[in-house]
Amino acid sequence: MQEEFQQLLKEAKDYLDEKDRVREQALAMCREITRNSAFSIRALHREEIGEGESLLEEADKKHRELIALLENHPDLRHSGFVYDAEKELVEAKVIMAIKRMEQFPTFAELGVLYPAYLNGIGEAMGEVRRMLLDCIRKGKLKDCERLLSLMEEVYYFLSSLLYPDAITGNLRRTVDMIRGVLERSRGDLTLAMMMVPLTEGKNEDEEVL
Repeated sequence: MQEEFQQLLKEAKDYLDEKDRVREQALAMCREITRNSAFSIRALHREEIGEGESLLEEADKKHRELIALLENHPDLRHSGFVYDAEKELVEAKVIMAIKRMEQFPTFAELGVLYPAYLNGIGEAMGEVRRMLLDCIRKGKLKDCERLLSLMEEVYYFLSSLLYPDAITGNLRRTVDMIRGVLERSRGDLTLAMMMVPLTEGKNEDEEVL
């Protein structure tokens, strides 16, 4: 009996040692994916498109390596830290697509899990609001209208997915966030458009109220 338990102990330790090794490696990869994706978004806001592309390519490469690493570890593949990294990657991909005025990348193209895909698209709308405010400051109201229309489309799309939070990754909370962002952005743009005729035709020495 003692020899049997010794064998069972060895098998358990081998399994857990391997699982722990893979988990630590996956955690490091996820941190890199998250970091590069976040830095890519920051570069895109600064109009440093080349830098943003380079960082996003690195995040993409690391994500492919992560998926290969976790191929035989479905429990880790569906873990929270992988979900968070994939969500950040999707967010960066969406911002890149908006900057390039391209279609959003598809779920299949990115190779992420669906909850991360949907929530990543949703959370990107917070960054779109930042883009919209930048356009307001620059007086690019047509671009503002395009961004606002995009936010509305994303909101109506995601809000139509009425499924339990357990299978959508708390998508309802993301939709609530988008609604608030959308309402504030609509108000900001409306106010900016009301101010346009007030500033037109005034002399430089006249005060704009």
